[in-house]
Amino acid sequence: MGLYPDRIPYWFSKLFSSYFWHGDRQNKRVYLTFDDGPTPEATDFVLRELAKQQFQATFFCIGDQVAKNPEIYDLIQEKGHRVGNHTFHHLNAWTASTDEYLNNVDQCAELVSSNLFRPPYGRITGKLTKGLKEKGYKIILWDVLSGDFDPSRTSGSCLTALKKNTRNGSVIVFHDSEKSFQQLQKILPPYLEFLRENGWASKAISVS
Repeated sequence: MGLYPDRIPYWFSKLFSSYFWHGDRQNKRVYLTFDDGPTPEATDFVLRELAKQQFQATFFCIGDQVAKNPEIYDLIQEKGHRVGNHTFHHLNAWTASTDEYLNNVDQCAELVSSNLFRPPYGRITGKLTKGLKEKGYKIILWDVLSGDFDPSRTSGSCLTALKKNTRNGSVIVFHDSEKSFQQLQKILPPYLEFLRENGWASKAISVS
């Protein structure tokens, strides 16, 4: 295990049940998610790999990256995937003020039209939760982390952990960022093949 746990314990997600951690555990379906894009090369790679398996995913986009790469942002949606708000500048909820953070979310919303929100680093506060819900957002977290962002991990250890921790309904986090791209290239293709071979479908997140 690296900087963050590979899988969120059941008791923890139950304790903070107002957030979306995973989907239905009865259906053979997972929810692939990609944070911090859109990014040239990395996002294009992800879209190609998803298309090979006919998988859908959800991309939590940084507003600044959308402003820099609007054509890739449009392509994500053209390919049938869903987008979510990930703030404009990838803010840390534990260091930014509530007003600064919510204004940054609003700034991202000018470019990213979605009721889905994922807090960068998975960090959130009670005040921000209240403010985001008042704006109509559904806060999406995860129960499985790929580890692609962690330079202390090998691709083999990440892939082994992913296969071990994937369950029906899992929300799995990858990163279509420049920082994670080298690791992502090694992990994503074999993991998608693993999902297909074991009968899992991947759908975009949809919550009411």
